[in-house]
Amino acid sequence: MAGELLGGRVCLITGSSRGIGLGIARVFADNGAIVTLHGRDKATLSQSLASLPESFKHDYIAADLSTLEGSKKLAERLIRLNEKLDVLVHCAGILGPKTPLAAYPHKDWDEVIWVNLTVPFILTQEILPMLRKGDRPSIIFISSGVGRLGRAEWGAYAVSKFGVEGLTQVWAQELRGENIRVNAVNPGGTRTQMRAAAYPEEDPMILPTPEDIAPVFVWLARADTEINGQSLEARDWIGRDPAT
Repeated sequence: MAGELLGGRVCLITGSSRGIGLGIARVFADNGAIVTLHGRDKATLSQSLASLPESFKHDYIAADLSTLEGSKKLAERLIRLNEKLDVLVHCAGILGPKTPLAAYPHKDWDEVIWVNLTVPFILTQEILPMLRKGDRPSIIFISSGVGRLGRAEWGAYAVSKFGVEGLTQVWAQELRGENIRVNAVNPGGTRTQMRAAAYPEEDPMILPTPEDIAPVFVWLARADTEINGQSLEARDWIGRDPAT
């Protein structure tokens, strides 16, 4: 094991069957956390679970977050697995079409806003009783550079991430009296399938891996980190020791 910075901390990472979510899960597990993975496909989740250090300690939940029923199913199954939750990382998200707003399909708009913004709101609500039982709980939202400065043809994805920034701040204000910390992280360009879909001409090998950007998530997940209501840059933490 790399260390015990997260020793015994119970964590749920949505959208963690691959990509950034899985990279975070691997590094969390390497630092002693007990991780529940989430994704849509059981076969993929089983393979992802096997890739975690000491995989027998961890678990997964398959649920489709494109519906309200899927979000509630995830929360209900998590409650059956654990009495409490220490860390919730909202990694599940979709890109949607890259097209001008004037031609943006309404169906795609609704889907992207739902998965990227509404689902994290609903899940936080549903899982809040578990977080209230946790040890210095931490909620981490995934933001984006296009959620701070709008960019042409990023449509509902950019708008959803602007919403995530606001959601982070409101939850942080409302939960600070309960010692539940809420922060957001902008991963920046990372070697994932979503990035490849957004920039098909880009050489993925020039980008950091999901594991490379994980240190800031480990730091935020620690029980003794005090920061609240902030939006951080994962790239600022590449190569840094989250123990410091």
